Amino acid sequence: MHAKRLPLIIQGGMGIGVSSWQLARAVSTQGELGVVSGTGVNSTLVRRLQRGDSDGFLRRALAHFPNQVVAEEILKTYFVEGGIEEGKRLKLSPVPTVYPSLALQQLLVAASFVEVWLAKDGHDGMVGINFLEKLQTCNLLGIYGAMLAGVDVVLMGAGVPREIPGVLDRLADHQKVSLKISVKGADATTDLVTSFEPSVAFPDENTLTLKRPKFFPIVSSSTLATHLVNKSTGSVQGLVVESPFAGGHNAPPRGPMTLDERGEPVYGIKDKVDLDVIRDLGLPFWLAGSYGSPDRLNDALELGAAGIQVGTAFAFCADSGMSQHLRDQVLQRWASGGQHAVEPVFTDPMASPTGFPFKVVPLPDTLSESAVYEARPRKCDLSYLRQISVKADGTLVYLCPAEPVAEYVKKGGKVEDTFNRKCLCNALMANIGLAQTQERGYVEPPLLTAGDDLVLLGQFLQPNNLSYSAQEVIVYLKSKVRTELQG
Repeated sequence: MHAKRLPLIIQGGMGIGVSSWQLARAVSTQGELGVVSGTGVNSTLVRRLQRGDSDGFLRRALAHFPNQVVAEEILKTYFVEGGIEEGKRLKLSPVPTVYPSLALQQLLVAASFVEVWLAKDGHDGMVGINFLEKLQTCNLLGIYGAMLAGVDVVLMGAGVPREIPGVLDRLADHQKVSLKISVKGADATTDLVTSFEPSVAFPDENTLTLKRPKFFPIVSSSTLATHLVNKSTGSVQGLVVESPFAGGHNAPPRGPMTLDERGEPVYGIKDKVDLDVIRDLGLPFWLAGSYGSPDRLNDALELGAAGIQVGTAFAFCADSGMSQHLRDQVLQRWASGGQHAVEPVFTDPMASPTGFPFKVVPLPDTLSESAVYEARPRKCDLSYLRQISVKADGTLVYLCPAEPVAEYVKKGGKVEDTFNRKCLCNALMANIGLAQTQERGYVEPPLLTAGDDLVLLGQFLQPNNLSYSAQEVIVYLKSKVRTELQG
């Protein structure tokens, strides 16, 4: 960072690829914490290489990867000079498993390295990487790749990442690391772990000096925050405290799930974070979820926060990885009728295969439309959100409620769990212009997500101009900060 202060603004880690290296770099060069998404980086890398890497950035980053044998093999396998033909099916990365192949280990590490290296290139600002705790089969590898690139902060939400601080400690010394895997329907005696041993996958890199990045878990309750600070396998350096107004996955309501008249989960007093408890933990914290305005930044500082995490405002800026087509659809609605022309975000309790509520932006020709959802042939070919079950004989079974219903049920899933489940993996790839062309020419549709602050995007728009930059977001958000509130 330009100064040794904590950031006022953390740019949200929006996957897949919306929090691109370009966005993170734009934020970091302004002295705030830019964050790349660690979700699906292996797929975004191989698809962009197949699209031709026209500006050469990916190849330039791979040229700096510590293991050039691995980098050259990735290019040999996936790079297509000039890009593949329009409408041609893209070659897939190997799917994540509890016991990933050596090729997948090396690809995931390299892909994570590429995102962080490009975000950090040419400046001294801080860069973070965000992971979903539920992607347990990918996270060890992604973290190591980010550390090889010198990542400054690791953020993780959508679960209880108690083991991650210890993982960071051990990976800084290139030691073997393991994560306990959440198993669906298993009894308490089931002990399933995924492991990564850097000296096996990268035998010549264990002499490199790696710094241990800071760890900022993303929490939705003071209970979880207290648990992570006091019971994690290593130290926690800060907290991002997120409300249900944030985009992407939200924590489920505490207690039984009840829905309001719109069919959205009802959050009550039990879901409100006790900031007195958070403050007493003695760590810097940032507030997230509808804090994307100058007044709300001041509110957060008055509450004792170090600042705010902002996602939606950055997601729709010109520096983000979101496809121009989707961005323009939303911003043009603003231009035509202001806040009231933008349909409110819907918190869908069923859309995500994870079982967590998922924020959906209603847009034509996306999976938010029932006709588009019904017309999509069910397919699970990226497989990031699969759940793992263990049979009595120890065999592992991978299930996704968004996969073909007959396959899901055959593997032991319940048919009712498949209702309205959407393939977020393919949809989020489509959100960034990397949609797969499936059999018979079917092109995967997008499914856009955003926080409730979507209705406030007009604050960043100028007359007759539908585009704004990450720098403009930062300048505007900090425009009313009172000096006495800054630490």
